[in-house]
Amino acid sequence: MKKVLASGRFNIIHPGHVKYLEKAKSLGDFLVVVIASDRTVKNRGKQLLFPAKERKSLVKALSCVNKAVIGYGIKSKQGYIKILKKEKPSIIALGYDNEVSIKEAKALAKKAGLSCKVVRIKKYKGFETKKIIK
Repeated sequence: MKKVLASGRFNIIHPGHVKYLEKAKSLGDFLVVVIASDRTVKNRGKQLLFPAKERKSLVKALSCVNKAVIGYGIKSKQGYIKILKKEKPSIIALGYDNEVSIKEAKALAKKAGLSCKVVRIKKYKGFETKKIIK
């Protein structure tokens, strides 16, 4: 079974998020989505619209998502390594706006004892959370 790991804040679920997660799922058989914890969102200086439990519930409701967990984003290196060790994905699907490079993600996977493929999912044009909030 090919497990894919995707992550994000998912403050407002919009078509761009749905397309990102559908594309991530198409890369494998089982999609695990890591929803950034409230603390992670606040520490990144981002606006928090809904608590993590609510965001997780919304993401889990999408038909392409097999499992949703609250955790650390990829920028929280140690926390992310713990998630990688637990979930053991074959593929890490980075969003177009993820600030971490493919090379950095591969290095984190290696630290977790994994040899996974890392891909960047292209932007689904027209939908950005920042623009929607404005």
